[in-house]
Amino acid sequence: MTPDRLLGYAFRRPELLAQALTHRSFGAGHNERLEFVGDAVLDCAIAAILYRRFPSIPEGELSRIRANLVNGETLARLGSALGLGDAVRLGEGELRSGGAARPSILADALEAVIGAVFLDAGFDAAHGVVEKVFAAELAEVDPSALAKDPKTGLQEWLQARKLAVPEYAVTAVAGEPHAQTFTVECRIPALSIVAAGSGG
Repeated sequence: MTPDRLLGYAFRRPELLAQALTHRSFGAGHNERLEFVGDAVLDCAIAAILYRRFPSIPEGELSRIRANLVNGETLARLGSALGLGDAVRLGEGELRSGGAARPSILADALEAVIGAVFLDAGFDAAHGVVEKVFAAELAEVDPSALAKDPKTGLQEWLQARKLAVPEYAVTAVAGEPHAQTFTVECRIPALSIVAAGSGG
């Protein structure tokens, strides 16, 4: 099944879909400009959906939910489910190196397709496609489960008590350049606290 069938949208100008599914390695008329438009339309559509679905959630929480929904990993997974890997036109080198399954190519193609729908029929049509494509993700959104990351939580806790934000310092770096481990100290002078952690 072709991507436009899976989207539930029929292009009035099929050349826009063709452009959205053309990677720059294939040649001129590639999808980067459509991706630029699609990125903005996707952010706006998801923001509008979340605004309506969660009327009592403040802006900061809505931003966090949107960031959890609209990221490269999710876009690549959804792009793959739509069959964009099989549909995107790639140059020979990109094809040989597995570009059809590359997450960045799938994510960019999905954004380009959304941009193409917007240019073909306007925001309402693009909004409808976004709602359909993200239906499963939107159904699973649980605002209470999207806790703040520890760094943000600590910073807000300190600021609420009129204390300075933490100081962070890298104290050690180990491992090969492609797989380094960093040891970082978090210092809160006002509370005489120094804690260390390590990770990638």
